Amino acid sequence: MIGIIGGTGLGESLGALGAGQSHTMDTPFGPTSGPIITTQVAGVPCALLSRHGEGHVLSPSSVPFRANIFALKQLGVTHILASAAAGSLRDPIAPRDLVLPDQVIDKTFCRPNSFFDGVVAHVEMATPFCPTLRSLLSKIGEGLPVKVHSRATYVCMEGPQFSTRAESEMHRAWGGDLIGMTLMPEAKLAREAEICYAAIALATDYDCWRKRADDEDKLRLLEEIIGNVKAATQNALALIGRAIPSIADHAAQPCDCQSALSLGIWTDHRYITAETRTRLAPIIGKYVK
Repeated sequence: MIGIIGGTGLGESLGALGAGQSHTMDTPFGPTSGPIITTQVAGVPCALLSRHGEGHVLSPSSVPFRANIFALKQLGVTHILASAAAGSLRDPIAPRDLVLPDQVIDKTFCRPNSFFDGVVAHVEMATPFCPTLRSLLSKIGEGLPVKVHSRATYVCMEGPQFSTRAESEMHRAWGGDLIGMTLMPEAKLAREAEICYAAIALATDYDCWRKRADDEDKLRLLEEIIGNVKAATQNALALIGRAIPSIADHAAQPCDCQSALSLGIWTDHRYITAETRTRLAPIIGKYVK
């Protein structure tokens, strides 16, 4: 089953992928952002979730990331494609382009970023996005009438305010290519849940490192950004629609993401309580009986 997490823009357009059964789910980490819709796309089981909730009511810091990933795991999701609007930190990444980030710099500080409480576990994050999924998306992107960048470093900031110009220049000096607010801790949690996870970033504008004219009309600029979001959303939907059958065809291919916890649980199993075993069963049940 493929999970589709829609961010700004795509979250409001997930219905285009198909109608289906609505699931209102509660988890040990609270309720999800909103209902999860299970459906089929090109004959492939999918679970659709809007990250910011119906009506875009959740700010990046308020998204229940743990509940979202946990619920998708409970439903049987094995692969996740996540979209996220982002500002470009590089001239070659133009507004409306799609980007498949391969690295992250995590600057968030207000968000619970692990499932593990009552058990110590560490997962590898050297490659934060699934290489298998990224490779498939990159190949499919070559056939689309839109520029798809196959590599980028995504800087995830806390928000909800945007960067200062000094911060934007710092992110560029760090090697950042995109700036956004939502892929962390989502990617970390997907790895803990042993779910293959890849992101499709929608470039909406150049971040504030690129100075604008002092007399530039702010309303016109906003309209331009909204237009970029809408165009990039349609491009992302096209990429996702083509990717789903290909992911299903390669689902049996072994991937390190799906065994990320095999050596990751450090707590002596004798000291993991029955309550913790039950609460985290969808995550650790394969290893802790």
